[in-house]
Amino acid sequence: MSEETVFTLHPQLEKDGIELADLPLCKLLLCNDSAYPWFILVPKVADISEVYQLDWQQQQQLLNESSLLSELLMQVFSGDKMNVAALGNVVEQLHVHHVVRFKDDAQWPKPIWGQQALTPYSAEELTVLKDKLLPQLAIIFAEK
Repeated sequence: MSEETVFTLHPQLEKDGIELADLPLCKLLLCNDSAYPWFILVPKVADISEVYQLDWQQQQQLLNESSLLSELLMQVFSGDKMNVAALGNVVEQLHVHHVVRFKDDAQWPKPIWGQQALTPYSAEELTVLKDKLLPQLAIIFAEK
């Protein structure tokens, strides 16, 4: 009998992220950087580093979750631009960043990667963000 590989979250994503929700395919993380509304979708599939390694249905589900999350984040945070990226140069586990950008943010229009140290959320900021986002997220994914 072959041993099946089990999904585990990469240690760097665990260190930098706060788990918010389990969606049908992905684990939703909040990057612990209060400088930006920055969220990360991680497909709960073991040993995947690229989108093409997901099967067709998983690819469609990832796109659906990413699109729904992007739309919700733009509504909740009234951003100027939604940046969505799957880089994987540092953390090889497939994960997709969703960053709400504003024309007046510190790095606009440059990318945010590696520009400044992370500014962790305070407990109060985290509570406010969860209260603003999680109920709407639950409604959206309950409808799907």
